[in-house]
Amino acid sequence: MKPRIILILGDQLSPDIAALREADKTRDIVLMAEVADEAGYVPHHPKKIAFLFAAMRKFAANLEADGWRMRYTKLDDPDNAGSISGEILRVCEATSAEECFATEPGEFRLITALEEMPIPVHQFPDDRFLCSHAEFDAWAEGRKELRMEYFYREMRRKTGLLMDGDKPEGGKWNYDHDNRKPPPGSIDTAPMHFTPDDVVEEVLDLVAARFDNNFGDLRPFWFATDIGQARRALSHFISHALPQFGDYQDAMMGGEKFLYHSILSMYLNAGLLTWHEICEAAAEAYAKGTAPLNAVEGFIRQIIGWREYMRGIYFREGPDYTQRNVLGHDRALPEFYWDGQTQMACMASAIDQTREEAYAHHIQRLMVTGNFALLAGIDPHAVHEWYLAVYADAYEWVEAPNVIGMSQFADGGIVGSKPYVSGGNYINKMSDYCKGCRYDVKVKTGEDGCPFNYLYWAFLHRHRDRFGKNPRMAQMYRTWMRMSDEKRSDTIDSAEAFLSRMSAGERV
Repeated sequence: MKPRIILILGDQLSPDIAALREADKTRDIVLMAEVADEAGYVPHHPKKIAFLFAAMRKFAANLEADGWRMRYTKLDDPDNAGSISGEILRVCEATSAEECFATEPGEFRLITALEEMPIPVHQFPDDRFLCSHAEFDAWAEGRKELRMEYFYREMRRKTGLLMDGDKPEGGKWNYDHDNRKPPPGSIDTAPMHFTPDDVVEEVLDLVAARFDNNFGDLRPFWFATDIGQARRALSHFISHALPQFGDYQDAMMGGEKFLYHSILSMYLNAGLLTWHEICEAAAEAYAKGTAPLNAVEGFIRQIIGWREYMRGIYFREGPDYTQRNVLGHDRALPEFYWDGQTQMACMASAIDQTREEAYAHHIQRLMVTGNFALLAGIDPHAVHEWYLAVYADAYEWVEAPNVIGMSQFADGGIVGSKPYVSGGNYINKMSDYCKGCRYDVKVKTGEDGCPFNYLYWAFLHRHRDRFGKNPRMAQMYRTWMRMSDEKRSDTIDSAEAFLSRMSAGERV
């Protein structure tokens, strides 16, 4: 009987992945490959590439120790075909295999590539997720609005997490109102760091040589790169950061990169951790009284709520989702998204941190870099590709709906009922960025005024036909119309002057 190729991708590093469950150790060959196509379809952050290559190598070694026949192709292998499809065909030729088993990839780009292979490739559902495509579609069918909150409640009922019978623990489904404290005076914890071992060091040298021109600092490198380390990072978060996570999950501090966030999403999205073990650990902390309900609920909501919901949206909306642009924004992505050379302290801080760590938390992504891009009218596809490139946890199934839908409103309101936009006051309230900024957050117009202030009002003015009747935005439009003609004119002029300077390449 001829062997079959069992394909394992870099974000499928789970021992019980579907393709492995369908395989036969005595017959089949497991293929894993570091290929140029996957490392370079966007200019990925070097830390992301190093994390995945190191984790892949360790996972492959574990599979081989467990008795699987392995074919592992390193990036610098002279026979490397350069693509997943090419590697499948190369191994087929070398082994007489005529078919391939795969777990469904998380990007339509790769799903299509496997479908177009000249040999049969059987793609099995990725059941590491709580909600299947069919289950999400059944929930969405017939609904006028696909709001995450109602989907999240279904996932709570399905899992039993934080449930008291058929009622939510504590009497409320959502404790977001308690999770909006401004930044504290200091932070007394940090995510667990791991010293690179020989496998990681070898990968770091490879990435340094091949991707030295990519955006991002490769070293120091401290990520977990195997399941055991990822579980230690989870335990550390549950013990040291989860109790304060809820209170400060929306806060931002210039001198603190991580606050009380878990920094587990890269491990979860690559398969080193499961949603179940993470959520159970958090729920157990609440049951033991070591973490409050607002923290645990908010954390679990991000995983079985937002994460699962975003995946459902991505696969329901289809391959053209990343091209959506209902607002018609077409401004080029400013160069300072890559070099951090901007006088806006909030933007500089978020971008510099992203360059250093391949990480920024959800409010930095949504209400700083994403908010600015939306207010400035930047092409949402360019914004999408930037987020996909620079963050270690970014895969298209989760990144695209967060950017195209939630952050840029480019999908016309499928994800959000209104755009996530704000002036400088929100950033000032939730961070310490404004204290050292060249711009004055209290000034509304002119060269010294905070750009978020006048860009906010200019955005509302520009899109009044679309949002003017939105009940969630009515109060802001009433405020805009109560302004004097002169003040409105100054606001629009300030926005246009700023955007002109930005587009001309000036350091704004």
